[in-house]
Amino acid sequence: MLRRYLPKSLYARVALIVILPIFLLQSVITYVFFDRHWELVSENLSANVAGQIAMVSRLYTAQPNDINRSLVKEHSLEYLDLNMRFEPNKKIPLENKLSLLSIYNETLDRELQQRLSEDYWFDTVSWPAYVEIRVQMEGGYLAFFPRRDRVYATTGPIFMMWLIGATLLIGWIAIVFLRNQVRSILRLAAAAEAFGRGRDAPGFRPTGATEVRRAGRAFIAMRERIKRHMKQRTAMLAGVSHDLRTPLTRMKLALAMQPNDADTLDLRADVDEMERMVEAYLDFARDLQTDEEDENIDIAMLVNEIATKAERGGHRLTVQTEKISPVTARRDGLKRAITNLVNNGFKYADNVWLSVRKEGVNVEFIIDDDGDGIAADKREDAFKPFVRLDEARNQNIGGVGLGLSVVRDVARSHGGEVALKTSPQGGLRAILRIPV
Repeated sequence: MLRRYLPKSLYARVALIVILPIFLLQSVITYVFFDRHWELVSENLSANVAGQIAMVSRLYTAQPNDINRSLVKEHSLEYLDLNMRFEPNKKIPLENKLSLLSIYNETLDRELQQRLSEDYWFDTVSWPAYVEIRVQMEGGYLAFFPRRDRVYATTGPIFMMWLIGATLLIGWIAIVFLRNQVRSILRLAAAAEAFGRGRDAPGFRPTGATEVRRAGRAFIAMRERIKRHMKQRTAMLAGVSHDLRTPLTRMKLALAMQPNDADTLDLRADVDEMERMVEAYLDFARDLQTDEEDENIDIAMLVNEIATKAERGGHRLTVQTEKISPVTARRDGLKRAITNLVNNGFKYADNVWLSVRKEGVNVEFIIDDDGDGIAADKREDAFKPFVRLDEARNQNIGGVGLGLSVVRDVARSHGGEVALKTSPQGGLRAILRIPV
């Protein structure tokens, strides 16, 4: 249940790990302060003031004349710092005038109730520095004005301000340091993602903590090894294919001088097939070493070009395209991948459909045909270079098994993927996904 609501990014998780304990600690300190210290001090202060008011009220009513009552008032102010006056022939209000901080009011009300037998009323709003407490007497009421800091602890708001300020300051410092550390990891992730999409990211430099720098240097070393491996593989394939063209040309010239008997025709067919294979290898090598740059591609225009090319080849491609914003990709590579899927469909089926739609953050190119399809357990093998699944399709079709391998390389170099499924048309469905 909690995983659904927890943050997913590294920065948010690290911030949560560092900042959450700070806020929890400050919350515990606040609770302990108010529950143990602040409330206890306020309770003692209110009890003292309530006791003094009860004592002075009884002394005042016990005096026989006004002279003695005036002495009680003077002694109350001089020795108890408790200002008071008598309001004759007046009644106290029915409802107390209370401030928003209910804990002040509840504590004072509880202490007054315990120590006074007379009716009372108090006001914690009207006077900034004082609290007014009225005690109903015969013939009027006594009004007392103790200082507010004598009734309850007034340092609570100041403590809260310091606590909140310190928490925000510590949290801000933690966020600043975390951002600098996480930024290095995000740069490493961006460089790895760019390299996975065929971009070199030459400006990447390891920064941050020692562990992040170590991971960055490991990524650079791995990137260089992969680039060397790709160059060696491409150069070897291109070199072998190129060297084979010379003996093939000599063989073709020699066979051209031979009579057109059955053996000669068979040899010429074999040489032609070998020549097609060599050309396919060269095309595959060129696909691997392309340095094409990304550009904004109009999907509708690209699909129309593929359909027009298929029509020139004697095929009719049924196209259905949604209105999609331009996509940033390598145009020639993407066009080659879609063309390979369309041509594969025409090799093994009579009808091919191409539809384009936007699905989440991806653009999907869906190619359906009405051929025999490929068994589900053999679809992954179809993407392997130089693998032909002739037993699953028409054995009279030529090729070297590089078409789908090129498609997967193009898809993954864009950060996408290609998948094979069963088509609603009865044949094979190929879905090429490219991030928007």
